[in-house]
Amino acid sequence: MRKGIIILLAALTACTAKAPLSLQVVRSEMQRCPQASYIDGQEGKLKWNYTTGLELKAFLDVYEISRQARNDNILAYVENWYDAIIDSTGTIYNYKRANYSQDHICPGRTLFQLYDVTGKEKYRMAMDTLYRQIQEQPRTPEGGFWHKKVYPNQMWLDGLYMLEPFYTEYTNRYVPDSLKAANYADIAHQFTLIAEKTLDYETGLLRHAWDSSHEMFWCDKTTGQSEHAWGRALGWYTMALVDVIDLMPEGEQRSRLISILNSVMEVVCLSADMQTGMWYQVPDSPYRAGNYLEATCSAMFVYVMLKGTRLGILRVVTPQEAEKAFDSLLKTFVRVDEAGLVNLDRCCEVAGLGGKQERRGDFEYYINEPIRSNDPKGIGPLIWAALEMENR
Repeated sequence: MRKGIIILLAALTACTAKAPLSLQVVRSEMQRCPQASYIDGQEGKLKWNYTTGLELKAFLDVYEISRQARNDNILAYVENWYDAIIDSTGTIYNYKRANYSQDHICPGRTLFQLYDVTGKEKYRMAMDTLYRQIQEQPRTPEGGFWHKKVYPNQMWLDGLYMLEPFYTEYTNRYVPDSLKAANYADIAHQFTLIAEKTLDYETGLLRHAWDSSHEMFWCDKTTGQSEHAWGRALGWYTMALVDVIDLMPEGEQRSRLISILNSVMEVVCLSADMQTGMWYQVPDSPYRAGNYLEATCSAMFVYVMLKGTRLGILRVVTPQEAEKAFDSLLKTFVRVDEAGLVNLDRCCEVAGLGGKQERRGDFEYYINEPIRSNDPKGIGPLIWAALEMENR
């Protein structure tokens, strides 16, 4: 571990009994949100929400990996939320399969671990329900999953993280051997298709989304692409790649995904801020007035760099460069407040395209979306990056 990281982590641990950073973040969030139903500003409302599911998966990973975390109430904290939202028949509260939202697959990832730990059949039944959604998910003529029913013929980079890691793990565990190869090919096709269709040949970055019909008001009528690359969309996509590659068996499909990961991350690393090494909200316009260094995408890229180098699949980054990026992530975005809680600052709250708000996806739209601290979409990747450092 580099000297700069040691110094910063020493400051971070001073108020929390020298727990590892990953556990410090979990403890801080559990103090801010006494129940998981308060994560992401839900204020106690039960909602099958990808942001809550993402953060709780990170919590459970800390519980499983860190021995010190076993003295905390992490498992009960996670399990209580899932038990409240999934009944004894496996029915998910207020979940509607017919909405075909990829976002609603993401919180199912934690169910694999909960099922292993608790053996509760309702978790397996809920996973089966989510897999049925994947089987029925509408597709573009090219075979790409629609992002949601309300976004017909659209693929967003975000959606690859929402659906593909669950799709891969479910295939590994529960799909008959005779069908696995077809699923793996389908998973690889989703990554390949959107990489081809969103590629900006001028910058080398992938733009936020693509409309297969070329009809949406936000897209280029020739390419179907949205106007800009968005940092967190690229973060979702690269996290999906590194997590799926980790789950996928050796073979042609895995090799193809490794090649895509390296191609995308090579350009992502070149787009980093020259001074801090972190990433901008709109990475294809890094020094344009109003653009800013954004925490969630930066945490995502750092996690990808650390995990990718550990697995030996990310060749365009060295382990030393990944550790340096982690150091910069802490210095740029992480602070300990007066109460001793760890905070992640400068998180974009949300961004999308179309919908009731008629979001155009232009530069002004992205830079004017709300900014807050401790957004789950940054907290989860920060925890995973810290776990990677702590277990290197």
